[in-house]
Amino acid sequence: KKRVVSRQDVLQSDQIPEKKLFFDADLQQKLRLLEQTLSAENLARIRERLKGKNMPEGISAIFYGPPGTGKTESVLQIARKTGRSVMWVDMSNTKSMFYGESEKKISAIFRNYKEFAENCETLPILLFNEADALFSTRNKQSSSPVFQTENAIQNILLEKMEKFTGILMATTNLEGNLDPAFDRRFLYKIGFLEPDLPIRAHILRDKIPQLEPASAALLAGQFRFSGGMIENLARKCEMYEILNGRFPNSQELLQFADEEENMRKKDHKPIGFMPAAF
Repeated sequence: KKRVVSRQDVLQSDQIPEKKLFFDADLQQKLRLLEQTLSAENLARIRERLKGKNMPEGISAIFYGPPGTGKTESVLQIARKTGRSVMWVDMSNTKSMFYGESEKKISAIFRNYKEFAENCETLPILLFNEADALFSTRNKQSSSPVFQTENAIQNILLEKMEKFTGILMATTNLEGNLDPAFDRRFLYKIGFLEPDLPIRAHILRDKIPQLEPASAALLAGQFRFSGGMIENLARKCEMYEILNGRFPNSQELLQFADEEENMRKKDHKPIGFMPAAF
């Protein structure tokens, strides 16, 4: 019987806390399909069918879109629901200043995953998180050592993905800059957008339940928050309440919201005032 192996670069499915995510209907449907694909019963049948037809049995997916839109959390929630461990790739450890070492590091990632998977009861997920540099369009013009190394890394990665029989998932902030060679190797390509106004209001109400619906709707209309920005806002409110014994008032909340918005280096400024009653 296979056993659960403990590794520092692995997050077990039962260690992933449940988290509510808010997406539009189209994105929910795509994520649901991937989740159904990775369920234990379905994946076993899918892999058997593909193998019988000499088709690649590995499952690969890339989530792309702006920061803070729920890409990484979606991977984790799928892993939790399907009972799969997640092996994280340390992106800072994929490149080396020494010639040939980066290619060896990429090869080691897939070798370690294979060894880990062989000792797991359920096929784990190999996660390349925030992997913009790895999957972006390759530079075919420059002959500099840096570009040569990056292209060599991508060639090794493409080769490993071609023969991969496990579950590979990647997240990236790239929008339209995915190298065509990688595009063909990802079975699922799922785009994440910044939440629209109704979804922003839903997330605000979920993360900051002290807000009245009207206040959440107005705040969502004044600021183009991502889900990650709303989470930061909620954390600031929690800390403020602990330190001051009360929930932030309208102006204080607007100040926190402004700080989040300013981090995006945008000129947007809120107009009007929040309702006094939260």
